[in-house]
Amino acid sequence: MAAPMSAVTSCRRLLVRFSSVLRDGCTNGQLFKLNRKQPHRCLSFSVARQRQQVKATSSLSDKPYTQEFLQEMEGEYELGRRHLANMMGQDPGTFTQEDVHRAISYLLPSGLHDTLARPMLKPPEDIFPKQKALQWGKDGRPFNFLFYTGRANYYSLMHEAAKVLSELNKYEDKMMAKGVLLPEPEPWPEFHRSVWIDRVAMDKMLTENIDDHHYRRFVELMEAISRNPYAKRSADFIMKFRKELVAVSMKQQVLPLLYDENGVAYMESDGRRKSARAKVTLRDRGTGEVVVNGLPLSGYFRNVQDREQIMFPMEFVDRLGQFDVEATVYWGGTTGQAGAIRLGISRALCSFLTETEIENMRLAGLLTQDIRRKERKKPGQKKARKKFQWNKR
Repeated sequence: MAAPMSAVTSCRRLLVRFSSVLRDGCTNGQLFKLNRKQPHRCLSFSVARQRQQVKATSSLSDKPYTQEFLQEMEGEYELGRRHLANMMGQDPGTFTQEDVHRAISYLLPSGLHDTLARPMLKPPEDIFPKQKALQWGKDGRPFNFLFYTGRANYYSLMHEAAKVLSELNKYEDKMMAKGVLLPEPEPWPEFHRSVWIDRVAMDKMLTENIDDHHYRRFVELMEAISRNPYAKRSADFIMKFRKELVAVSMKQQVLPLLYDENGVAYMESDGRRKSARAKVTLRDRGTGEVVVNGLPLSGYFRNVQDREQIMFPMEFVDRLGQFDVEATVYWGGTTGQAGAIRLGISRALCSFLTETEIENMRLAGLLTQDIRRKERKKPGQKKARKKFQWNKR
C-alpha cells in the first residue's frame, strides 16, 4: 500500500503545484515563477481520505459537511476547474466536467488500478454524499421531539399524513352536514397513471433507512387518504409519493394505416414467442375470419386454449367480427405459434385504436413480448429441475 499512496501524494502535489504556477504567473506573456506559497487545497482524494470523510460524517459532530464547508469546497472546485482550463488553453466558461477528466488524465497520467486512488477533480455534490440536516443544537438537545425514535423524518411524515387524512375526514363530515352524501367523482388522470414510490426511493427522500414493515404502514396510510372522496384537495401532498408510468406507453410505436386498391385500411405486423415467428395482416371491414397458413383457425389449432389466445386481443378491445386476420407462422410448437400470432394481432390493432385503448392493452400485457423459454436439462438430473430417485443403499 505504500507505493500507491506515495504515487497519489505525488500526483496531488503536482496538481497543486500547477495551480500555484498559474495563480502566481502573469497573463501578459511574462515567465511564470515557481514560488513556494501556502498550497491551496484541492478536491483530489485517495481511498483513505474518503474513508476519513465517511467516518467523520457518521460521528455526532456538527463540523463536517456544514453549509459553510460545502460552499468553501465549491469555491475551490471552481478555482481548480478554471486553472485546468487555462492550462489546456480552453475557455473556462465552456470547460465541462468531461473536459476536466480529460485534462487530469493528460496532465497527470496514472496507472493505479483503483480509480478512487487516482487524482480527480469533481464537484462537491459528487464527492460528499447527501446527509441529514443537524438534528441538535449546540447545547446537545435535539430540535425534533421524535429524535429518539431513531426515524425522526419517517415519523414526522406519518404525523403529517395523519393530519392530512384528519382534515379530509372533517371536510367530508362538513359536506355531509350540508346534504352532500356522495360527491361526483372528479377526473384525476395523474393519480391513476402512477404508482407509489418504492422503499429505496423513500430511503433517499427521508435520508433514513426504513424496513418493509414501516414502508407498508406508510403505503396503507396513503391508500386511506387516496380513498377519501375529496382526496384531490390534497393532490400536492399525495403526488409527491407517486411516480408516473405514462412514459412507458409512449415507447410503443404506432404506425399509420395502410390502404389497398379498394380503399380498405389494413396493417401488417410481426410477433414472436419462444422460437415461433409470425407475420400478421389485419384488414378492416371484415367478417371476423382468421386464416393461419392458408387454413381456418379451427383447422390449424385443434386446442381450444390456443384459439382463445389468438382471439383475446380483439375481444379485449371489443372488436370481434370487425377484422379479417391473415397469419403466416413458422417454427415452434402450437403454443408458441399461438403466442406469436396474438402478439402480432395486438401490435397491428394499435393503428386502429385510441391512446386510451392502447394504454389499456399495455397494462393488460398484450403489447409485451413473452421472453420465457424452456429451461434446459441439467447434467446429472432427469430434467431441468427434477432429480433422479435417490436410494440410501
